[in-house]
Amino acid sequence: MIVGSLRVRLLIREARSLKDKRQIVRSVQDRLRSRFQVAVAEVDELNHHQLCELGIAFTSNDPGHARGVLTKIVEFLRGHPIAELLDHEIVVLRQ
Repeated sequence: MIVGSLRVRLLIREARSLKDKRQIVRSVQDRLRSRFQVAVAEVDELNHHQLCELGIAFTSNDPGHARGVLTKIVEFLRGHPIAELLDHEIVVLRQ
């Protein structure tokens, strides 16, 4: 089994409160889940209203496929109109 993980750090300039941030983050999470069939959770920066760190996980039987899906997610987030991608890290492990 191959497990791919992606950690992304996002800047949400338009968020003026935690409520604004949560609405945008929920939208991003829902889009990622439905489009890429991945598990997504907010893992850090929970109390900062303009920063968000998401953890994304994907399983596969092929490491190239796992890395490819996670790379597509990075490209998808680079084009997001509201959440600006600041940093990302991809790790693919064989279990």
